[in-house]
Amino acid sequence: MAKYLVIVESPAKVKTIKKFLGKNYEVVASNGHVRDLPKSQMGIDFENDFEPKYITIRGKGEILAKLRKEVKKADKVYLATDPDREGEAISWHLSQALKLDTKEAKRITFNEITQSAVKASLKQPRSIDMNLVDAQQTRRILDRMVGYQISPVLWAKVRRGLSAGRVQSVALRIICDREEEINAFIPEEYWSLEARLAVKGEKKTLTAKFQGDENGKCTISSREEMEQVMDKIRQEDFRVLEVKKGERVKKAPLPFTTSTLQQEASKALNFPISKTMRIAQQLYEGVSVKGEGTVGVITYLRTDSVRISEEAQAQANAYITEAYGERYAATQHTAKSGGAKIQDAHEAIRPSDIRRTPAMVKESLTRDQFRLYQLIWKRFAASMMSSAVYETTNVKIAAGTYRFGVAASKIAFDGFMSVYTSDDDEKEERNLLLGSIDESTVLTLDGLEEKQHFTQPPAHYTEASLVKTMEELGIGRPSTYSPTITILLGRRYVVKEAKNLYVTELGEVVNQIMKESFPSIVDERFTANMESLLDGVGDGEVGWKAVVRNFYPDLKTAVDAASKELEKIKIEDEVTDVICELCGRNMVVKYGPHGKFLACPGFPDCRNTKPYLEKIGVPCPKCGKEVVLRKTKKGRKYYGCEDNPECDFMSWSRPVAEQCPKCGGYMVIKGSKTVCADAQCGYAVATKSDENKEN
Repeated sequence: MAKYLVIVESPAKVKTIKKFLGKNYEVVASNGHVRDLPKSQMGIDFENDFEPKYITIRGKGEILAKLRKEVKKADKVYLATDPDREGEAISWHLSQALKLDTKEAKRITFNEITQSAVKASLKQPRSIDMNLVDAQQTRRILDRMVGYQISPVLWAKVRRGLSAGRVQSVALRIICDREEEINAFIPEEYWSLEARLAVKGEKKTLTAKFQGDENGKCTISSREEMEQVMDKIRQEDFRVLEVKKGERVKKAPLPFTTSTLQQEASKALNFPISKTMRIAQQLYEGVSVKGEGTVGVITYLRTDSVRISEEAQAQANAYITEAYGERYAATQHTAKSGGAKIQDAHEAIRPSDIRRTPAMVKESLTRDQFRLYQLIWKRFAASMMSSAVYETTNVKIAAGTYRFGVAASKIAFDGFMSVYTSDDDEKEERNLLLGSIDESTVLTLDGLEEKQHFTQPPAHYTEASLVKTMEELGIGRPSTYSPTITILLGRRYVVKEAKNLYVTELGEVVNQIMKESFPSIVDERFTANMESLLDGVGDGEVGWKAVVRNFYPDLKTAVDAASKELEKIKIEDEVTDVICELCGRNMVVKYGPHGKFLACPGFPDCRNTKPYLEKIGVPCPKCGKEVVLRKTKKGRKYYGCEDNPECDFMSWSRPVAEQCPKCGGYMVIKGSKTVCADAQCGYAVATKSDENKEN
């Protein structure tokens, strides 16, 4: 009997796939990559037209030896690594390391680890796609060039242990730019107004929102303006101008891509991006399901396609018709429009079998596996269902020249919302009074309620919103989002508090160097264009060496210039007037993983350390002692009283010594202006140049 060998990446897949195949098949794992560029050197032959120099990864020699033994026993070898560029590259590296003949080694891919998918792939083996291999190889070489050429500049100019990356540096810049926007943001005052209206013959009142005047919307920016508007409104009669009834259709959501799954799991389940990917990998590779054995319950998790196979659509339609009724099964599906180029090599993320409901597998999964599977199942089921339909009622009300409005909606048909709703879906707004109102209804003013508001700064990035922005800008690919964020957090360029990402002092320094010395590397459009070129390599339209040849000279010029011209950002041991109580020396300022701290210069004889409190020359608005620059445990800067915890003063923005001339409160620096810390006061003045310099 012929003997067949199937090589996969992960040992977790071995058990899942082995049970689908007969005794003639042996399934083994490579445990991921087996060859890579060497860590100790660049690994690219610049003299030989950028040829990469690959070596066997340390610790993989034993695995390769076992694989070679299995290859010798086999009549045919199937390379079944993941169905993406990286998986294609791993298959090619395996074929090189195992010296496989192209006739005896065949590439197979499957988007889901199910019996039908695996067996179907064995019937359609193909050769390794060298275009996909070259696309992955180009990405690896470009990333190596950037990392290994720029990182030593950071070591020399700042300190060892830092790193720069082609995608990571752009992501850092995006976060830094948002931080600058937030710091420079000055709130603007605006007011809202609601009228309580008595309806003749009804006990309940109707609440109508102020919309403007007969010429359209108008903004009320101060209490004085609001008082004037209210005085005029009180003198007017209220009357119904128009009652408009209609219907609004809410389309079913698209099934998950890698990016949208990461975003929704962050919002709905509070999962970090890395956790989402780890658990999704487990669900894809195979979990032990009661009554079925080990089975992959979702399709491949790295994709930016929303395509669904005809077979999966037919199965979903049959299930939805049976479980919910024919009206709930969609006759046509929502399509994705616009955006960057979609790599349509495989499908959206979906359950491998929609009939395997979350309730059926709950006992077989861990709590986190169940929650993620349920999210994926519900989203896919919803994407295959009919739109939801709302009945809407809009009432326009006049008070002289001013206009008010009341809106209500109720769900006429829940459609996909019977299975899946998200925070973005509008909630039903019922107002039973609206059913009895028409143009002849008599309205009487019962009262006015005004509210003061202030515009809010842009939100800090979260992991989810950063992924969304990177996807919209075309930076990185599904497989790169999670590692990019992990590196930024690991290098302490960025810290996470609650869900928000904040730039550290170290991150600011690195970003500034990158912007000044390597502007193209951190340019969003340049990086997005590079992704398009990599797509071109994958499609066979662009030669990989042409991309590298065009990229390298500019990088080398920038690195050489930065090495010569950049001033060393020497983190000196600044001597302070704080005396070490153990040995009497003046303590010095040191830098650690969490920022500055005080240490005794007598180290290692004296190991005394203290928190570093940098005075800014401003008295505390609460107690009069010094305001100092502090940091949270995760490295975010803020300003607080040196007498903490006795005095609880703190401010995220830098305070100044002058008091607000309008209200007497303390003021802070916001971008180019000094503003009152009390947003309700609203006082602002241009910041003095010396204060701006300090900040």
